[in-house]
Amino acid sequence: MVLQIQPSTQPEVIYPDSDGQPIANNTIQFGWIVEIKQNLDWLFAEDPNVFVAGDLFWYPVEGRNKIVNAPDVMVVLGRPKGVGVARRRHRLCYQQWKEEGIAPQVVFEILSPSNTQTEMDKKLLFYDRYGVEEYYIYDPDRNNLRGWLHSEDGLDVIPQMEDWVSPLLKIRFVPSSEVLQLYRPDGERFLTYTEISRNAEQERQRAELAEQARRDAIPRLLQMNLTIEQIAQALGLSVEEVRTLAQE
Repeated sequence: MVLQIQPSTQPEVIYPDSDGQPIANNTIQFGWIVEIKQNLDWLFAEDPNVFVAGDLFWYPVEGRNKIVNAPDVMVVLGRPKGVGVARRRHRLCYQQWKEEGIAPQVVFEILSPSNTQTEMDKKLLFYDRYGVEEYYIYDPDRNNLRGWLHSEDGLDVIPQMEDWVSPLLKIRFVPSSEVLQLYRPDGERFLTYTEISRNAEQERQRAELAEQARRDAIPRLLQMNLTIEQIAQALGLSVEEVRTLAQE
């Protein structure tokens, strides 16, 4: 009797996309995470190959789901904003081996009272080991900013953060006696969480007013004997949109 040995199959490795913990421990920490992430999104909005994420699990080693970290904000230069068909699908986590082996180059951490020195030391070792080129920690409670820059020997402390300009992002750090300020390469200041919310609401209102103005203009332009095609061109709408609005 001949025994046939069945080939062994390796169990599928699961890479969780959440640990059940909140993105931030308090509103101050959350506000800073949103501010940095949203402003970097705006800064690189026109570049399809800059991926910015907040609190996203990063797995640097295939098959090792215990080697993971979730930076408060991370920036990956050279990777698309979306994945999958037409780049429309969001990542559930960042699996580096599926991203041409490219590690996040810039990482931000915002401290909260619950962060321990041991925890932050482990993060520094992780980012050093797995290829981060710029690492910044801001403690909003103490208004303390620290930074590290990659060299031949790994991540080295940046001795002077006053007016420091990120080599990769070109943003400027301006610590003050009250609060950290960040500036875009064009000199514009990063907007705060409150300013972002206020501007978003103002932009929504402007869009609604512009839409209503277009709607109101269509009957008047028709009365002036303009054609649907002429109105569409004048208002920056499609012919079908003008026809639909004219029937309302």
